[in-house]
Amino acid sequence: MSEGRRERNPGRSWRAGSSTDGSVDLTRLLDIVAAFSRKTICVIGDFVLDEFVSGEISRVSREAPVLILRHRRTETYPGGGANAVNNLAALGARVLPVGVVGKDSHGQELLGYFRHKGVDVSGIVVAADWTTSTKTRYLAGWTHTTEQQVLRVDREPRSHLPAKVQSVIARNTRRFAERADAVLVSDYGLGAITPDLVRRISAKILTLDSRYRLRDFRGARITAATPNEAELEAEYQESIGTDTRKLEQLGKRAVQDLGLSALVVTRGKDGMAVFERGGGHDGQRAHAAQHIPIYGSDSPVDVTGAGDTVIAVFTLALAAGASYIEAAHLSNYAGGIVVMKRRTATVTHGELEAALRREATAQR
Repeated sequence: MSEGRRERNPGRSWRAGSSTDGSVDLTRLLDIVAAFSRKTICVIGDFVLDEFVSGEISRVSREAPVLILRHRRTETYPGGGANAVNNLAALGARVLPVGVVGKDSHGQELLGYFRHKGVDVSGIVVAADWTTSTKTRYLAGWTHTTEQQVLRVDREPRSHLPAKVQSVIARNTRRFAERADAVLVSDYGLGAITPDLVRRISAKILTLDSRYRLRDFRGARITAATPNEAELEAEYQESIGTDTRKLEQLGKRAVQDLGLSALVVTRGKDGMAVFERGGGHDGQRAHAAQHIPIYGSDSPVDVTGAGDTVIAVFTLALAAGASYIEAAHLSNYAGGIVVMKRRTATVTHGELEAALRREATAQR
């Protein structure tokens, strides 16, 4: 039972759909969300600045067949692992980020953003010979029309992280992991973290979101991972598409290959598939997937950063005492909320709680 448990109405139990027993208890999910503010999560990852440059279509250039945009505004948001940090802060948790930014304006912008949010940034190294990863999206539209992305430019580090910076990150990881209820690893392949670093982490709960190199983390004591379907396909060089048998096969392989207790595969409009490792004589094998349908609309407004939200909520829920399927349901609600927002968005504690209450009211 989680801390701060609310008293239930006698004889009343609100349920949300799931495939094994058909439901999870919505009251229980509300209790878990209520405990979020008492948890501390360490996030080790590649921190990115997401930049959105909006412009009104002015005309077609005479120099080349391209649009000329009249600049409207530029907006910036934490992205990558920094988006996971931002989501955790929005949910009321205490966050301890560990990573690196460059000694540049984009790095300072990220640090300033988190200081303003009250996030402890002492675990983030500022490296003079490093470039803060920045993804710049150019959006074009007419007056009173929806903007469309027409170009993305990525700025990434071109060198390996210096050994002295790696050493400081390892030291900060050990220090903050000891103080956290769970550790979240956000790997975008940008160099801030390595599989060897993750193998040295000792944590009660260790979750992983890795872009296209899941099995490189074999040997780490990972509790759960949250790849999307495309990442799972790329990892095993096999296509899933609508073949649920192939999904079952690859999901179970990933659980076994990494020694996971659980695997959550996000599938876009097809929701989530949750694999859990069995007990007893089948302790190393995964049970059949439990499928969770999407929450909300299947026509998202913007999916940028939704995976960061999913692992943030999933990890925080586990730290608050949720089972794997309960944590997956909560992250599914959170994902459904953020994809209806523009830009790199977060879900707040209040929004998640309100979604659960609306669902409960609808089922009364």
